[in-house]
Amino acid sequence: MTDNKRYWELLAQKYPSLRSLTREIINLGAILNLPKGTEHFMSDLHGEYEAFCHILNNCSGVIREKVNRLYGETLDAAELDEICTLIYYPREKLSLLKKEKDINREWYRTTLSRMTEIAKTLSSKYTRSKVRKAMPKDYAYIIDELLHAQRDEDDNQVRYHNHILETIIRIDADDFVVSLAQLIKRLAVDRLHIVGDIFDRGDSADKIVDLLMEHDSVDIEWGNHDILWMGAACGSQACIANVVRNCIKYRTMATLEAGYGISLRRLTLFAQKIYTDMAPMDAALKAITVIQFKLEGQVIKRNPEYRMEDRLLLETVDVHKGIFLSKGKEYPLNDTFFPTLDTDDPYRLTAEEEVVIDELTEAFRNSLRLNRHITFLYENGGMYRCYNGNLLYHGCVPLNEDGSMTTVELFGEKLSGKAYFDAAEEIARHAYFGQSKNIKGSDFMWYLWCAELSPLCGRVIKTFERTFTDDKAAWQEDKNPYYRCYYDAQVCDMILTEFGLESQNAHIINGHTPVRTVKGELPIRAQGKLLVIDGGFCEKYHDTTGIAGYTLIYNSHGLRLKAHRPFDSVDEALRRNHDIGSESQIVETERKRVMVADTDIGLKIKADIDDLQQLLYLYRSGDISIPKA
Repeated sequence: MTDNKRYWELLAQKYPSLRSLTREIINLGAILNLPKGTEHFMSDLHGEYEAFCHILNNCSGVIREKVNRLYGETLDAAELDEICTLIYYPREKLSLLKKEKDINREWYRTTLSRMTEIAKTLSSKYTRSKVRKAMPKDYAYIIDELLHAQRDEDDNQVRYHNHILETIIRIDADDFVVSLAQLIKRLAVDRLHIVGDIFDRGDSADKIVDLLMEHDSVDIEWGNHDILWMGAACGSQACIANVVRNCIKYRTMATLEAGYGISLRRLTLFAQKIYTDMAPMDAALKAITVIQFKLEGQVIKRNPEYRMEDRLLLETVDVHKGIFLSKGKEYPLNDTFFPTLDTDDPYRLTAEEEVVIDELTEAFRNSLRLNRHITFLYENGGMYRCYNGNLLYHGCVPLNEDGSMTTVELFGEKLSGKAYFDAAEEIARHAYFGQSKNIKGSDFMWYLWCAELSPLCGRVIKTFERTFTDDKAAWQEDKNPYYRCYYDAQVCDMILTEFGLESQNAHIINGHTPVRTVKGELPIRAQGKLLVIDGGFCEKYHDTTGIAGYTLIYNSHGLRLKAHRPFDSVDEALRRNHDIGSESQIVETERKRVMVADTDIGLKIKADIDDLQQLLYLYRSGDISIPKA
């Protein structure tokens, strides 16, 4: 007691009476008996803002399920579609409806009543306090009254409820519709998990991050494309060259230039001067590609522990023979014009190339919006997360051929499994937040982006081969044995145990690899131990996968995978009330409904209750005096 007396005295300041202490114990105990909130898992967004925004708005079909359950027998399909679209895009849909038809008082009265009923249904699994905190502040009191209006003998509450609605309709019904839609979406999902790769081929990754920053409960498990941008913000020139190259290749320069204020003018002028017979952006792509391979070669040579010497391909280029070597085999070059390549020192940048990359480095470091976004990724993200009995990570746990965990040498330490993930995250954080920026840390960010033994990648990325030869035999990207072993339940049990989870009831939730449904691949692996939820948002992958990817819902009744068909556009959603077609697949149904008491938050609440009950004992025994008012 003596050792902890200061703690109990501080706790007593928060609960300065027996009544306040008892009330909190009762309140926390009641919370434990509520159903757990719905978790929504998404992965591999790849900058596809519209598709992501729609699935975020419809909560992977959760809202439509609630609407159908409430009104499926009383409204026709068109009416159901319209109210769902109104919830997803309230401002835009209201504007369109006003142009298309007469929105009168009766429409508002009916719509507000239905939306209130939907919000009331969704709020049933939360405390009144939590629901109130989720409400838009300007309407919190009014919405609270509407959600909790009860019939009485004289229908006083009903009349009170109707009067509120009539006043809203008279004053500002549109704003209230927007507020109710916002509340419905917040209540539909209690926690959002993004299992990596916000960035890549789509042109609006910056808008996705803006949207995530507005979300009140989100975590991010970094993907290799995320770490690439994070490394660029750290000043890694190899990462910067990769980011710029990807943006030019996939014509997503708007993310760089308009989104983050990073100009490509110096690069373009330099490229046009060197490659005079090429279109400006084609020239810029080639120029930054050569710079990239030079910088990557420097990183590999500085860090022999990476064991990536087989990627030093630039030094094997023979422009006279028109070939390069990979693993001792010759491949024909599809381009032999390398005017900036010094064959005696192939990884040395020319003076003009140095100016280009130095200017880009300053632009990445000084972009205020980019650094706000990167700080958000650091503050809300990590290499992995254990949450409510599930292990979330983007890429892989590096394994040997026999399924055992690979030992990786990292700054003099030999690490594997969870220890490797933890050390990698520590280095990544220090590379950005460390007071002294060191080349080793920023080099490691590039390693995390593309190495076979990187937990975020797990394959050999063959950008050089895919760029400079048409021989597709050279394009095959070798994968870590993890991607063969993760079909084995015993391997998954080993990984779950390594990360401190009871393998009997836990799952690995994995992104990174598109599920080729069209070829018969399934997202459920290792007898249900591992779920691959690559979102398939990138349109370019749809022909490969056959669908638009998977998301996952985990509510108090169990786990459900949602397979999505491709999204048309927001315009189609608004005009024709088109939703993303989704099919549910039950992964696991809980025998007993999962309550808050069964979650990570529940464990914390139980610990809090134990402390409060101990304080109550100390009050009653006189060991701690009740603070004076």
